[in-house]
Amino acid sequence: MKNQQDILGQITQQKMLPLYFHKDATVSIDILKALYNAGIKAVEYTNRGIEAVDNFKALRKVVDESMPGMLLGIGTVKTVEDAQKFISAGADFIISPVVYAPVAKTVHDAGLLWIPGCLTPTEIFTAEMSGAKMVKIFPGSVVGPSYIAAIKELFPGLLFMPTGGVDTTAENIKEWFDAGVVAVGMGSKLISKTVLQNQEYEKLTSQTKAVLEILNNIK
Repeated sequence: MKNQQDILGQITQQKMLPLYFHKDATVSIDILKALYNAGIKAVEYTNRGIEAVDNFKALRKVVDESMPGMLLGIGTVKTVEDAQKFISAGADFIISPVVYAPVAKTVHDAGLLWIPGCLTPTEIFTAEMSGAKMVKIFPGSVVGPSYIAAIKELFPGLLFMPTGGVDTTAENIKEWFDAGVVAVGMGSKLISKTVLQNQEYEKLTSQTKAVLEILNNIK
């Protein structure tokens, strides 16, 4: 098991966390391969459908067999029951869209990293009091980079990662990092519906490489 600090280190070094769900296990695996081929070493699969647990287990198997160094996390975990299911399925870290102390305890008791979704200062503080080291600001599109800049100093020990509304352009990405984030979550702006529907895996790999290059150039 990777320790929490190592996982935080990998996400902050990568500066982005791709996230996606697809009900088809084969498509889910092919997307993961496309991201891995681009150099991605940490991914959030999202718990957005009844197929999520079985698909996650299939992804875990592929990672263990052929993707050395890849961290496989699960997102959209709101209940203790779901947290337990994905811990058993081998999740490296768990992301929630909300702050819920029983889920935090379940994840921490398993020795795993828990990243909750927050928006208000009260939610961020509650997350911090529940042991969060990184918070996901969601939906980022509602508040924008200036919001992070305004509240970040209230929480000097916390790491911020906006998700939702982060674009793949250098300008937009730079704005977020200038505001003080350490990573950005990227869903449909990176892994678009078109890519999923048409299974454009090579295109996804090249687009991901381009975003990683932008991130590597950010000081």
